[in-house]
Amino acid sequence: MVLNYIWLSFFVIAFVVALFKLIFLGDVLVFNNMTAATFEMSKTSFEIALGLTGTMALWSGIMKVGERGGMVEILARVVSPFFARIFPEVPRNHPAVGSMMLNFSANMLGLDNAATPIALKAMNELQTLNPNKDTASNAQIMMAVINASSLTIIPVQIMVYRAELGAKNPSDVFVPILIATFCSTLSGLVFCAIRQKINLFDKVIALYLGAIVA
Repeated sequence: MVLNYIWLSFFVIAFVVALFKLIFLGDVLVFNNMTAATFEMSKTSFEIALGLTGTMALWSGIMKVGERGGMVEILARVVSPFFARIFPEVPRNHPAVGSMMLNFSANMLGLDNAATPIALKAMNELQTLNPNKDTASNAQIMMAVINASSLTIIPVQIMVYRAELGAKNPSDVFVPILIATFCSTLSGLVFCAIRQKINLFDKVIALYLGAIVA
């Protein structure tokens, strides 16, 4: 419902600004320009979406192969000691662990669109462990924060966007994105850990965070 008001406000604000320019600034072409820009941006958005299709299909397919081939289960076992510390409410063999692992992997590859449905699945699985169904559990809050902060190692989508829009070197944002998302994820993790009274000085947590930094 709120999104409907937000979208409506876009049109109302644009119309009011255009009307102001027409009446007070004498811009008689403002509505023609707005109409032309609408069609131009629609064309651009379609071209970008079309260019993303191949990349999304490739990486989503690789993730599905990894899931069916058991790679996700192996990765889940590798990170299970770390997950057991930051998600103490989630049993190690619970299906939510695999879904969270898939979600974090998709985010690391910069596949935000592919990560969203996996995140929703993980939240539903975490909800089965939630004793208070109308309030988010600590595990759900931690999952939401890490998902939103989105550590990105290979920003696939961003590089595709840049390539579609004619950037000379689409990958030159690699290091800035890596640093920015690492800082955002680490900050979110630390804040949630403090709020949820998780011991960040635990040897296992320190070892995993140290390995990521290295």
